[in-house]
Amino acid sequence: MNIAVVGSGYVGLVAGACFAELGHDVILVDNDPQKIAMLKKGECPIHEKFLPELLHRHRGKRLDFTDDLLVAVRRSQAIFIAVGTPPKEDGDADLSYVESVASEIAGAIDSYKIIVEKSTVPVYTSSWITKIMLLNGAPAELFNVASNPEFLREGSAVTDFLYPDRIVIGADTDSCAKILEQIYKPMANGSYYARPDAIPGPATAPFKARIICTSAQSAELIKHASNAFLAMKISFINAVACVCEAVGAHVGQVCEGIGSDSRIGPRFLHPGIGYGGSCFPKDLLAFRTAARENGYQFGLLDEIVRVNEEQRIHFLRKVRKALWTLKGKKLAVLGLAFKNGTDDVRESPAIAIIKALMKEGCSIIAYDPAAMERAAEQLGPQNVTFAAGPYQAMEGADACLILTEWEDFSALDLKRIKKALRYPIVVDGRNLFKPADMAAAGLNYYSIGRPDVIGERPTPQPKPEWREIIGPEAQAA
Repeated sequence: MNIAVVGSGYVGLVAGACFAELGHDVILVDNDPQKIAMLKKGECPIHEKFLPELLHRHRGKRLDFTDDLLVAVRRSQAIFIAVGTPPKEDGDADLSYVESVASEIAGAIDSYKIIVEKSTVPVYTSSWITKIMLLNGAPAELFNVASNPEFLREGSAVTDFLYPDRIVIGADTDSCAKILEQIYKPMANGSYYARPDAIPGPATAPFKARIICTSAQSAELIKHASNAFLAMKISFINAVACVCEAVGAHVGQVCEGIGSDSRIGPRFLHPGIGYGGSCFPKDLLAFRTAARENGYQFGLLDEIVRVNEEQRIHFLRKVRKALWTLKGKKLAVLGLAFKNGTDDVRESPAIAIIKALMKEGCSIIAYDPAAMERAAEQLGPQNVTFAAGPYQAMEGADACLILTEWEDFSALDLKRIKKALRYPIVVDGRNLFKPADMAAAGLNYYSIGRPDVIGERPTPQPKPEWREIIGPEAQAA
């Protein structure tokens, strides 16, 4: 099938490359000539596993790039809108880019097309796109609008696309839904996964992607509700971690106990410095605004946001606890991206914490395997020094702060860390290390929801006095 994808950000670029991987002919549209030139040369503008391989595999074959939307629309049966929807000051999503694209598509339509929302948008956006296209002269019989939300995690976006938990198709006509089902057929019937050159994914048995067909409005709500629920799990376990610290419990043990319940599950029960990125913060605000505009005060969403913001303040208190005073301190920061596996620093908790520390008079030397260039744009090279590696960042620093959960950091040599630092202090916002290992290495270690470790003397942990009695002992008891 001939497909156009409008927008070459995270969603658009991954979707375009993966549609080509499924066997479709894809034209990716962007109004930035420099980005188009970069893509045509084979350069990948974002750090994402498997994406460079897909671009190399399909560029100039099944995947082309252009800044001419009219040509792309007329060549395609399906047009996916994947432009940005940044938050406005009131928290509502800015849909001006979506509206602009819809207006241009309306002027280019010369045969039946389906227009598909791929961006994360509020409920009723599909109805507004229909209205905009009709107002701009598109004949009603030549198009249908559908919602096909993405559920991609940065760092694993390609495998999330190709090995999804579900594919949500929100369409109000059978003809529109059938075209979308045809697009995803290689995943739904399992034929893609039988290919010898298929991108490897998490599925271990013969895999078939599940398609869920809904109305367009339901599909739009599924996306926002899913992200809100995941953000709620993160804020919940961060709040539990604070309680653990207050009572002397170990949050890792609590997470194991909670996550073993099949109704809850272990995923997203990882305490840290809070969520960030381009999705959760924006989507929660947009979902809250949409609820309010339709007469419902969704107070739970307010609390999720509040707990997330409080977690960063809580981490700063830990740094003060470890160092007593902050003014004049030299701090090594490991991790700038909002999560591992990506160079994205949008709404990164690490960036927010660094800015707060600089206001306190700290000097920062930072390292991240992928995100230093993007972080420099937000922090300014005159304010933060960027190191060539983690040990260089720690050399002579008063403490080391772990702010992103890169696997490389968890494999660092603890003795070398102690030798590099001026004071043997590590404040871990991602719980990458085992307290016992840090104690053995002679490091003062502060983490989230776990007792502090002071050198070789870990703070005593309460031990359970009970045990389960079974067999003859139980009868005697």
